[in-house]
Amino acid sequence: MNNVAKILAGFLLTINISSLLIMGLDKSRSRTNKRRVSEKSLFLLALFGGALGIYLGMLLFRHKTKKWYFAWIIPLILASNLYLFFILFQLTKSSF
Repeated sequence: MNNVAKILAGFLLTINISSLLIMGLDKSRSRTNKRRVSEKSLFLLALFGGALGIYLGMLLFRHKTKKWYFAWIIPLILASNLYLFFILFQLTKSSF
């Protein structure tokens, strides 16, 4: 694995772990009526590569699963993330 692919993999790992932890934090805050993470922020995390972490957070914490736009849009963003990063990994293998 070349350096670009390692950086990309590290980025994906970091943003997805962060997204999962933020989903857990938001669920915790929802139970205690504290200040919440905005839905816009959660969607932005998903769009920037953290869709897997958001999706796993939905499943593990049973959070945002009743909101139709999370139940439908997050899996679509996840599919597009996977496709995009597959292409990027292919490009890093052939270009460098």
